[in-house]
Amino acid sequence: MFNYFKEVRAEMRHVSWPTRRMVVAYTAVVIGVSLATAAYLGLLDYVFANIIKTII
Repeated sequence: MFNYFKEVRAEMRHVSWPTRRMVVAYTAVVIGVSLATAAYLGLLDYVFANIIKTII
């Protein structure tokens, strides 16, 4: 068990961690894309709901 954690620690030192600026930028992109997708799907839901109400 001790050897396992020793190896994990050694591997974690090889990881290329993103900078704080990159994390903030990527987070903003994810939030922006999520909001755009939600707006698009909400608009489609609204349009199709009105079409169905008109037909029925």
